[in-house]
Amino acid sequence: MPWVRPYVRSDGTAVRGHSRWAPGARREMAVLAVIGLAVLGLGNGKASGAADAKTPRPQPRTSYPIRFDNAPTLRIKKPEPTVSYPIRFPSPKRHR
Repeated sequence: MPWVRPYVRSDGTAVRGHSRWAPGARREMAVLAVIGLAVLGLGNGKASGAADAKTPRPQPRTSYPIRFDNAPTLRIKKPEPTVSYPIRFPSPKRHR
C-alpha cells in the first residue's frame, strides 16, 4: 500500500498523510480471501466414505525379531583384550 504524503487541495483543503490501496488491489485481496476461506473450509471437512464406519488401517504383516529361515548363522567373535597385562587406573581421591 503506497503512502500518500500530506498535501493541500486546489480549494484550500488540507489533507493529512494516509495510505491507500493500489487500483484493483481491493478486488484481488477479496478474491484471495474467498479462495483461502474455501480451501480452509474444504480442507477441514470429513473424509469421503461411510459416515459411521472407521477409516480402515493396514494391518502389520511382520513379526519382530525378523528371522530368515535359509540364511547362514553368523558367529560373532567376542572381543579380546589387546594387551596381556592389566592396566591400572588411578583411583579417585576420597574427601574426608
